[in-house]
Amino acid sequence: MRVLLAETDRYYQEIIKQALENNKYIVDSVGDGDRAWNYLNRQTTQYTIVILNYFLPHLSGIELIEKIRQRDRHIPILLTSISNSLNDKVKGLDAGADDYLVQPFRIPELLARLRALYRRSPNPIQLQLKLENLILDYKASKAIIIGRESPICLDLTNKEFQLLEYFMQHPQQIITKERLLTQIWAGDKIPHSNVVAVQIRSLRQKLAAAKCQIFIETIYGLGYCLQTKNPI
Repeated sequence: MRVLLAETDRYYQEIIKQALENNKYIVDSVGDGDRAWNYLNRQTTQYTIVILNYFLPHLSGIELIEKIRQRDRHIPILLTSISNSLNDKVKGLDAGADDYLVQPFRIPELLARLRALYRRSPNPIQLQLKLENLILDYKASKAIIIGRESPICLDLTNKEFQLLEYFMQHPQQIITKERLLTQIWAGDKIPHSNVVAVQIRSLRQKLAAAKCQIFIETIYGLGYCLQTKNPI
């Protein structure tokens, strides 16, 4: 899942970004409203949720929410602020925010509010993906092989988890290396190397060792495709 985080305070920005990444989110983080809007305008990037600070410079959180809602009525938006003023809360929610969280807050509360926004979304995001004998559990940030006496939890890196998630969301579709780089790596950190091949090789080995019933096939000259042992 990909998050756009727009936070003015560098301390909060780093804390939130690190916490989200530790929970397998892909995070694009910026410090002002103009950059946030530029990220949202990228046609190649799809965000699961947007987290905005009320007092963003250049383009305020309220102004940014209004621009977002003119284009997208459904993407969940969480507005954060140091202000506990009822007037600010009402203004943010009326502008189109789905929730309002006062700083300082604890990370478990932030994660719980994100999950609640997913559940309330008109296009709800599943908190689990299941394909054959593999379950991807977002709440626990785990990939689990089932169908045995005791389930096996795969030891995946963040990038391996994010790659597996993307493939499970697009089974039996050919996905190019360029598309994976755009979708799985944060906007300012897209690597220029064979990192995709390296990550996929490691992920394949872990899936095979656990006797997973899905596998990632290389389609030479085109990209990669998630296949299952049974037709979908």
